[in-house]
Amino acid sequence: MTLSTTAAGMNPLSDRSKMVSISIDGHTASVSDGELLVEAILREKEIPHICYHSPLMGPIQTCDTCLVEVDGKITRACGIKVSSGMEVVTDSKRARDARAEAFDVILGNHMLYCTVCDNNNENCRVHNTALALNVQHQSHPFKPKPYEVDMSNPFYRYDPSQCILCGQCVQACQTVEVNETLSIGWELEHPRVLWDGGMQIAGSSCVSCGHCVTVCPCNALMEKSMLGEAGYLSGMPKDALNKMIEVVKAVEPEMGYGMIMQVSQTEAKMREERIERTKTVCTYCGVGCSYDVWTKERKILKIVPLHGDANQISTCVKGKFGWDYVNHPDRLQKPLIREGSNFREADWKEALNLVTTKLSSIKQQYGPDSIGVIVSSKTTNEDGYLMQKFARAVIGTNNVDNCSRYCQSPATMGLFRTVGYGGDSGSIKDIGSSALVVIVGANTAESHPVLATRVKRAHKLHGQRLIVADPRTNEMAERADIHFRPRPGTDLVWISAMSRYMFDNGHAKIDFIEEWVNGLDEFRKSLEPFTIDYASRICEVPLETLQRVAQEIATAESMCILWAMGITQHTTASDESTAVSNLLLVTGNYMRPGCGAYPLRGHNNVQGASDIGAMPDNYPGYQHVNDPGIRERFEKSWGVKLPSLRGLDNHQMVDAVYDGKLRAIYLAGEDMISADSNANVVAGAFEKLDFFVVQDIFFTETCRYADVVLPGAPALEKDGTFTNTERRIQRLYKALPELGDSRADWKITQDIANRMGANWRYEHPSEVMDELASLTPLYAGVNYERLEGYKTLQWPVAADGTDQPILYLNGFAFPDKKARLYPVTFNEPTERPDKDFDLFLNNGRLLEHFHEGNMTYRIQGIREETPERFLEISEELAKERSIESGHWVRVTSRHGSLVIKTLVTHRVHGKQVYLPLLSREGPINVLTGSHADPATNTPAYKETAVNIKVLPERGTNPLKRLNFRYSGKPTPQTGVEIERKWKRKDYRMPGAEQLVQIQTQK
Repeated sequence: MTLSTTAAGMNPLSDRSKMVSISIDGHTASVSDGELLVEAILREKEIPHICYHSPLMGPIQTCDTCLVEVDGKITRACGIKVSSGMEVVTDSKRARDARAEAFDVILGNHMLYCTVCDNNNENCRVHNTALALNVQHQSHPFKPKPYEVDMSNPFYRYDPSQCILCGQCVQACQTVEVNETLSIGWELEHPRVLWDGGMQIAGSSCVSCGHCVTVCPCNALMEKSMLGEAGYLSGMPKDALNKMIEVVKAVEPEMGYGMIMQVSQTEAKMREERIERTKTVCTYCGVGCSYDVWTKERKILKIVPLHGDANQISTCVKGKFGWDYVNHPDRLQKPLIREGSNFREADWKEALNLVTTKLSSIKQQYGPDSIGVIVSSKTTNEDGYLMQKFARAVIGTNNVDNCSRYCQSPATMGLFRTVGYGGDSGSIKDIGSSALVVIVGANTAESHPVLATRVKRAHKLHGQRLIVADPRTNEMAERADIHFRPRPGTDLVWISAMSRYMFDNGHAKIDFIEEWVNGLDEFRKSLEPFTIDYASRICEVPLETLQRVAQEIATAESMCILWAMGITQHTTASDESTAVSNLLLVTGNYMRPGCGAYPLRGHNNVQGASDIGAMPDNYPGYQHVNDPGIRERFEKSWGVKLPSLRGLDNHQMVDAVYDGKLRAIYLAGEDMISADSNANVVAGAFEKLDFFVVQDIFFTETCRYADVVLPGAPALEKDGTFTNTERRIQRLYKALPELGDSRADWKITQDIANRMGANWRYEHPSEVMDELASLTPLYAGVNYERLEGYKTLQWPVAADGTDQPILYLNGFAFPDKKARLYPVTFNEPTERPDKDFDLFLNNGRLLEHFHEGNMTYRIQGIREETPERFLEISEELAKERSIESGHWVRVTSRHGSLVIKTLVTHRVHGKQVYLPLLSREGPINVLTGSHADPATNTPAYKETAVNIKVLPERGTNPLKRLNFRYSGKPTPQTGVEIERKWKRKDYRMPGAEQLVQIQTQK
């Protein structure tokens, strides 16, 4: 069976519900028709399978260690699917001998020195297979390959001489991550893994996602953070270590591997005493990857993904390698109190006394609504719940918000208007199984990289169609079947035109609409202006392109639409998001698997921060503060009278400071100077505050304006839960003690509350979740027992623990269970280029950095790859103005200016420029204005016009040769391409009969 055939057989849409019977070693087993035989066998018993990792990875067929007899023929168990009546024998002498022969060949590529290997942690499949097969000696002598160990990547190294050529790294790169960097040079005299067809990692297209390291079954690919750290003896100097290896190998011919393996097993057990393995959830984007973190004291050894519902084996560079910020010397470890223009360290008693005295005084003098509370979207649900409870029950105000105001509130608004819940319609799994994915205004491969892998995989292996609407040619745009570039701020027009096209051409799902949707007549009337011709003119997209898009949408069996800040950061953001949901309703793409709306959440807990009530108009679970019945329930539980009027959001708080109405702010984990629009205006507001408390793990730009800075704790130092973009609630566990005098955020908030008269007695975050669940129907059945380990729940969760991975299967979240088509109108962007500011400024993330870089700039390897920010300009603009990469320019908007280097690239076009969000050279927000979406007050960051002035200074190229963007050239393959190995003259199928060579004497 060829790999391409195998890959096609891994379609997530395939039906494997039919059960058939097969015989395994004389025992009848009931298995799923068409599943891989190795999976069926492994449910019954353990057999070696070094190159087979999981159904996600699929069969690779390189190691031959899973050989069994199938209907009397030696067959790879990973390379064949089960069928009814199949006779399988695993324990015959012929099968055992074939597996032993296969493993002996592997040992010719791998030196067994397990006792002094950093990978001897009971998870090395080469080591474990040697034990399972009771290997004592090897027939194929070990032959080192003539290649140096590659240490050129900042995070991991490759040792060709320890590589067994199993191909799992290649399979992961080509068919799971789909970065398509790795291959194996099967035709080389000494085959090895290649990066972009070459022999060095640095300078290739490798994005350091870590998939290859995660699946490597031995020590060929290893995290540099493990080297010399994991083993008791592995940290010795290299010369001494080599001598130890020589000693180990010298005793093998006489004593056999048995004694060596016993020693290595003992040493591996000893490691358990000092290496902790703790389940955690990523603290970067909203995908919600979960994994085990390995720690030795405070040193983070490695991240091991495997069981996460959102990610399985997948990570990105930040999730796999971006954790050292936790131990960075910049960490805040003591409270700080302002004295003049400086800060001094203080103990907790003094700091908390000052905080509570000041807040109490301001509340008494100016009233509760003179204080605002801003909750972090990076802290846990439990942290955020207590902060919003503090605002309402202790201060007595609904002036509470979180950073979803800067990115996701319009998407939530659009879904509330049309379908009733402010969250993804389904799971990441549904996105991967959809027939058509449309991505609008989202740089998915860099902002949500693990989610993007599922789209890339489905597109490459399973025929999924992909349409990308984005002004910039990002990776997903390059892969798309159709990529078009609407004029910024006009997405509402072409999306609405798609809805009209469906009605005009008989493609609208009328039966679905009549049964499940209200507002059809008014909505159809609102579509009158939105012809395809009109959309072509306004959006500046060729008519033929829009017609192709319309046909793709009309004929797709299922469709998911993904969108992010390219939609949500405009003055028409809520209406644009509404238009997305309208189109999904018109085409019947709700109420079933593999379709629906997917607003991609930006931060790790931005969904949870809104779920738990960090909003000015909603209690936890989006329950309105002005509903007397709901308010009464919270008052009874909290034992206080609660305010009834909507509070101020982030945007309004800044305005209220200038108006003299807001006097104090308590802010946690949010660098508002770098995140909010018009940084100069925000900074001015902070300077006017009577009192400002900031709680964070680093001294951010925002901390400079604080009166008191309180040292919080990152996720690795506390227990709690996060809720990811697909509404998935997941537990994280404390892996490290709090650093210095820093404290978990929920503990700090509780102390402040109690000093201001509350009587909170929470001893563990689980108690906070229990209270949240008791008051919040969306979370009714959520508790820590149901989230134990890697178990997850996707809200809404009924009291009995039943969750809803797919929303709306039984109707929409309105009293009549019907969705609502919501008419929208088009308005031009508030700020557009003109003769003075002639360029459109786009902005967003880079893969390796997260937003302003407060965490990622403190990761040494990431700094090596991308040490500085740059302004992307098009090749046309560069030619017109004689600009080359490395030129310094001054970028000026109507609101501010900054100086930055240029990078000439094909990713931007014409008079559009792109500036990453990193803020080492000053936040991008000094350029953006205060105009916002009127429905949500989300700033219109994507409506900024600028001009650039070329400065006389000439710098070096801001891209380093190490960076994957510099010269990387991927080498796409269907996978390992095992047929090329089988064609080698030195390959022989283990267990196959050999011809006996008879020599005659002349």
